[in-house]
Parts: sequence; structure tokens; C-alpha cells
Amino acid sequence: MRIVRFTPGPDAGLGQDPLFGVLEDDATISIISGDPIYSGIQKTAAKIELNKVRLLAPIIPRSKVVCVGKNYADHAAEMGGVVPEEPIIFLKPNTSVIGPNDTIVWPDMSERVDHEAELAIIIGRICKDVPPERVNDVIFGYTIANDVTARDLQKKDGQWTRAKGFDTFCPIGPWVDTDFIPGTQKITATIAGEIKQSAQLSDMIFDVPTIVNFVSRVMTLLPGDIILTGTPAGIGPMVAGEKATIAIEGLGELTNKVSAK
Repeated sequence: MRIVRFTPGPDAGLGQDPLFGVLEDDATISIISGDPIYSGIQKTAAKIELNKVRLLAPIIPRSKVVCVGKNYADHAAEMGGVVPEEPIIFLKPNTSVIGPNDTIVWPDMSERVDHEAELAIIIGRICKDVPPERVNDVIFGYTIANDVTARDLQKKDGQWTRAKGFDTFCPIGPWVDTDFIPGTQKITATIAGEIKQSAQLSDMIFDVPTIVNFVSRVMTLLPGDIILTGTPAGIGPMVAGEKATIAIEGLGELTNKVSAK
């Protein structure tokens, strides 16, 4: 099922606090009580039409966003590196997370802000040292992400924290799909109407079980943690004032506008 987080319209009579729901038929949301990661998926009798809500980032990342670098061979090559022998991981702050249709804010420190289309894993329970064969037991679902990067600052700093850590630099959404199974689905990035990245999820060097096992051997994972699984070749600058759309076949589309410089 597809889990959404949203604020209802002012005429819905549901208040203005964010709510969670299950998207039933691409048009109707069944409202659920509490946070589904912590409370389970408990539907209420209330429903609301999708076109009467504002979708938010579908989960609340209370802890961290873990990212995998150079996880597609073609991207490793375009970055001038060799295929890594084990996952390369780094962190983005949870304050970088925004939702669908939110604006990616171009920081005044940077002249080049890039897109990176990625599949995101949502962790559903506290876990450590997860065996590869048990990884599905700790995954709540999957969503789409854009690992936005100030490429000039990445080059200047020689590391990734500032370049990838700005507020608004981790759009995710539009929902979390609890039934999605990564395979050969196509992942794309479309910038200002032009396709810039296109690959299959199966092109990843390290698959989902390998990634979750590796990360959980390094650090304890908490409910709501996000793991970005890497981006394929074709990264490049986004266009100020235009839209960036990341799509994964069978999972949906995540669109954000990029602010002016």
C-alpha cells in the first residue's frame, strides 16, 4: 500500500495538523491514526480526496539520512573513480528533507546545484547487524529521492557534508510504498523537461540487502531512518526556476521546483 502524509485543505474540517493516510485508488485517501511506522497502519472511517490535500514528505525522519555513494558503475566512472569494493556511505541531516512540490532552495554559497535520482529505503524498526536474509523484516517501504548536491562545494571542500547538507537538499516522496520490490524498474531524472538520467535499479553495484546489512553493521538504524541507494550516471546541474522530476517505474514521480539563484 501507499502511505502518504499530508495537510488537509481549510474546508475539510480536519484541522491543519499533518495527517497520515493510505492512498486507496489514486484519488482517495483513507486517514490512519498516528504515525504508521510507530503505531502500525490503523485506518479510521475518515476519507479525503487526494486533490484536496497538500502532500508532505511521507515520513518524519527523526534521526538520519544515510546515503550510498558511487553505487552505479557508470556513475563511478563519470566521477573519475573505480567501482568501490564495499559501499561508500555518508550522512545528510534530517533537516534537509522536504516533500513533493516543495521548493529546492539554491544556496547563495553555490553556483552549481546538481540532481541525483535515487531509490530510498525507509527503515521500519530499530535494528543492528541485520543479516542480508532478514533485511526485508526491517524495511517499512520505499520512496523516491533526489540527493541534491552543490557540486562546486563538494569539489572545493573535498568531502560531502556541506555540499549535500543544505536545507531542502533531500526531497522525498510522494509516498512510501510498502509493497514495492526493487528489481529492473527504470529510474530517471527529468530536468526542465529533458531526461538527464536513465537506468535500471538492477544496475546498482550493491543491492538493497547488501546496503542495509552494511549500514547496520556500522550504526544502529532507527524507525523512520532513510537510506538513499545511490545514483546512476547523468548527474548534472538543475535549472534555476525550473522543475526537477525523479521517477521510478512502479513507484511514482517526485517533482520539485528549483528556486532562482
